[in-house]
Amino acid sequence: MKQTIPVVGMACSACSANVERKLNSLEGISSASVNLAGRSALIDFDPNKISLETMKREVNNIGYDLVIEKDRSAEEIQKREYALLRRKTIVSWIIAVLVMSISMRWLPVGDRDAANQMSLVLSLFNLLYCGKLFYISAWKQLLHGTANMDTLVALSTGISFLFSAFNTFWGDAVWGSSGMEWHTYYDASVMIITFVLTGRLLEEKAKDSTASSIRQLMGMAPKTARACERATPAPTTPSQGVENQSITDNEAVREVPISTIERGDILEVRAGEKIPVDGEVTWAKSFMTADAAYVDESMITGEPTPIEKKVGSKVLAGTIPSQGKLRMRAREVGEETALAHIIRMVQEAQSSKAPVQRIVDKAALVFVPVVIGIAIITFLTWYLIGGVSSLPQATLSAVAVLVVACPCAMGLATPTALMVGIGKAAEKKALIRDATALEKLRKTDVLVTDKTGTLTIPNQNVDFTQADNLSLEDRETLKPHAREAMQALQRQGVEVYMMSGDKEEAARYWAEKAGINHFRSKVLPGDKEKLVRQLQSEGKCVAMVGDGINDTQALARADVSIAIGKGTDVAMDIAQITLMGDDLQAIPDVLQLSRKTVRMIWQNLFWAFIYNLISIPLAAGVPWLFGIHFQITPMWASALMAFSSVSVILNSLRLKLAA
Repeated sequence: MKQTIPVVGMACSACSANVERKLNSLEGISSASVNLAGRSALIDFDPNKISLETMKREVNNIGYDLVIEKDRSAEEIQKREYALLRRKTIVSWIIAVLVMSISMRWLPVGDRDAANQMSLVLSLFNLLYCGKLFYISAWKQLLHGTANMDTLVALSTGISFLFSAFNTFWGDAVWGSSGMEWHTYYDASVMIITFVLTGRLLEEKAKDSTASSIRQLMGMAPKTARACERATPAPTTPSQGVENQSITDNEAVREVPISTIERGDILEVRAGEKIPVDGEVTWAKSFMTADAAYVDESMITGEPTPIEKKVGSKVLAGTIPSQGKLRMRAREVGEETALAHIIRMVQEAQSSKAPVQRIVDKAALVFVPVVIGIAIITFLTWYLIGGVSSLPQATLSAVAVLVVACPCAMGLATPTALMVGIGKAAEKKALIRDATALEKLRKTDVLVTDKTGTLTIPNQNVDFTQADNLSLEDRETLKPHAREAMQALQRQGVEVYMMSGDKEEAARYWAEKAGINHFRSKVLPGDKEKLVRQLQSEGKCVAMVGDGINDTQALARADVSIAIGKGTDVAMDIAQITLMGDDLQAIPDVLQLSRKTVRMIWQNLFWAFIYNLISIPLAAGVPWLFGIHFQITPMWASALMAFSSVSVILNSLRLKLAA
């Protein structure tokens, strides 16, 4: 069983890496992939060996949570957490302004002792209320021998607060008696928490934008349906027992929750309403015709023209009758509908990981311990250089190192770009199975395409017994935008080969009509695979697009397999990318999108790496070794850390503007 489960409580790449490592260590789970940006885990497991409850308990033990309960909504939990985070951020900012005003002597609060004591009280409240979760999480991580971003925040704020509290009560006795000047740094501890909370608030808002495509898909499913009286059990095949039910205006129809609908129920859908489940028309009527209604399926297939639906026609959840009304027998309900399958595919794709992310995850596991090590070295170096008199400088430098280091940016670099890219592809009516397919697609050198059903549409009411008297145009028609799509691919540097089992005259004709330079005729399924293999042996990355059983060998062999959504289930099961309509323009669009997405991933990773490479030495005070009196203070370190995470997400969101 493969299932996508929401994860609550993750804040950085070390968090997602810890959850993933815990899940993969459990017996019965063959693989688990945790997505920080998507706040979810894609788990492949054997339900006979491990239950969801066991997974939840194990994940809870390390400080996180899996949402497996039917009565708990991950979206509602995230909304409550966001509201709490916003409230704590506002409170933290109020405290920060007060503490800064006291430390800068903007508020008349008496002498230095009174100011320090008031700052201590405010800072302690800030730590216990606004920063409480950092310390709880850090403690749980410590108990299990791991660390994450919360560990760095807890250490830095704890050290700066305790050092300041020590100075408040014993500063004169310890430092003053030796003639040394001393200070408190409550503003640093407060501002660190304030900036980190602000950064997380902005991150959560931006992450929400990356998941907008999923929400749009989910929004296509209605919450209620109009149910008629309970019908007799559905026949075993769609073609049997479809009754042409009469309908009257005063016949009882009740509105029911979508969750109560069962297979075989008879439902009524009126113009402008969403069809609630997949089913089969039992009655239809519109002002244009007495036995048909017209349904807009563009949200599923991309086809702009409403489709005529008569008795026996199949209708899909989420589509909308544009004219007339109809009655239907429910065939596929709940998680079995085509829309639910599409949502599941997009969720799984967004939760999957690109190969480069595996490297980042391994780095994230050692990142926090390495930063703690650097902070300790920074403290000892300053102390050894200046002795006791440099203790404040040593402490602040170590705190700045702990704060400025940001594993969040590295952890968000890949998944945020993937989520936006895969979601954008879904908007273009292309379902991408996983991140690996998206990454491979950008390398495509050659596209191999089938002819009939892929490039062309066979014409219907045609008598093939008179084949000798039919022209090529009588037999089939080039799909709309097929020529434009093939030309766009060639402009992007992709060679296109057309293969057909048809005779050479027909293959040549349709290749020319589609603007394709390379074609092969009279090919068998094995020949298609041989061509793919031959092109691969020449070092080419080959994408194959097809729609039928005869294409499955070549689809399975290709580096990237693309199926037409109206093709056979076998082809769609094999394919890494499925087009939800007949518009082949989606292929060059998604190819261009894949290149932009992968380029965005590398931009994000470069920024995250450079940020840490530059910021950590500056926070440690390395410029002082070269006579440059510049150093990042803890307060500015927290602001920079928050900015680095947000900038990565905002950069990924630029993909939403892609054409």
